[in-house]
Amino acid sequence: MITDEQLNEYRLSGEKVRVIRDAIASNDIRGIVVAWDDTHVLIRRPNRHVVKLDRNYIYQPSHDPRMWTEE
Repeated sequence: MITDEQLNEYRLSGEKVRVIRDAIASNDIRGIVVAWDDTHVLIRRPNRHVVKLDRNYIYQPSHDPRMWTEE
């Protein structure tokens, strides 16, 4: 699970993140961290829609190569 400190860094920098939900790359969500609580994170996508995602997904900077490991 991503920490509050990491989420706060992404929010303050305005850096675009990639949220990896499964093994299929086309299912990734890219956007900017807006807010979070104990179980969810709000991501603002480029089309200005806000998506509520589980905090247990993989969060990484959008410009980094996609990281996926089978669990």
